[in-house]
Amino acid sequence: MTMHPLIHLTKRTLAFLLFLFLTLLLLLLWEWWRTPAAWGDYAPDRPVTVLLWHWPFNVPLDLAGDVCLERYNVSRCRLQSDRSTFSTADVVVFHNRELVQGWQALPRDLPRPQGQRWVWMSLESPTHNGDLRPFADVFNLTMSYRRDADITIPYGKLVPRGRGDGEEPVLHNKSIPVCWVVSNYNPGHRRSQVYAQLKDSVPVTVYGRWNQKPLSPGDLLPTISQCYFYLAFENSESSDYITEKLWRNAYLSGAVPVVLGPSLNDYKAVAPRRSFIHVNEFASVGELGRQLQKLMNDEESYSRFLRWQKDWRVKQYTDWRERLCSICSLYDVLPKHKIYTDLEAWVKV
Repeated sequence: MTMHPLIHLTKRTLAFLLFLFLTLLLLLLWEWWRTPAAWGDYAPDRPVTVLLWHWPFNVPLDLAGDVCLERYNVSRCRLQSDRSTFSTADVVVFHNRELVQGWQALPRDLPRPQGQRWVWMSLESPTHNGDLRPFADVFNLTMSYRRDADITIPYGKLVPRGRGDGEEPVLHNKSIPVCWVVSNYNPGHRRSQVYAQLKDSVPVTVYGRWNQKPLSPGDLLPTISQCYFYLAFENSESSDYITEKLWRNAYLSGAVPVVLGPSLNDYKAVAPRRSFIHVNEFASVGELGRQLQKLMNDEESYSRFLRWQKDWRVKQYTDWRERLCSICSLYDVLPKHKIYTDLEAWVKV
């Protein structure tokens, strides 16, 4: 039995329309996979694109190749500093210093893709972050040294040593009781006041621009290594604000840090209890000085503050690329619909 010609035409037409539909569907799926920020969703097999709007302190770094995978073993992560990629970026990161100084501006004139998240990033203490009121209802995520930030980027941390890597700490060339490296000295700061009282009970050798005894990067750690104690005094007493003064200057040099900054509990949360001495543990600065003198004359008691080195080693964070790569590691668990209605209040809490 032969079919009517119109029936053949209809089948051919339906087949063509089906082919056209499937082609369009595939094109739409490809576009969704390639630019999910415009669709407000994310394909888990696609690299996360992180756009850094401006380099911190205007010091650019090389982003060629798969930086996160090759340097830090972080997969599916694409770092960009080319602003032309704004419309396809999953995350855009803004460094606070340039914003508050007026050297850079937010791209408020560009249409912000649905689902794209903006990150406020700063490693400064609250007193040095400037006026953040203009940035209310702008940022979705915070990136800071604080443990309660959406993305925590500490100055350093201790990581377990591999089996057999630990060594019994040895006291090498300790001849200076206490030392301090300081460039910006303000007599009104608490750290300056503690220093002024402490030097009355124990000798303190000071280096840095303040007293015209600067140390080159190559001389810093060898010089501090000669000291029994190092004053790891922060310029601000703010939650979790623990900088390279502890991680590099004290720990890497082998001097026992005397710390002043955040609370004792903040230090205990990130460092072994018997690896530092907190100023606030003593009723007076004079009592602190007497304890330091006592420890210098008791090698066994003093060496207990160095035993953490057998089990732990210092990991420093100094490369902005490594910090940016950490966004990709956390991307799947970061809040999707969060916004900081009062960034100023969060920073200065």
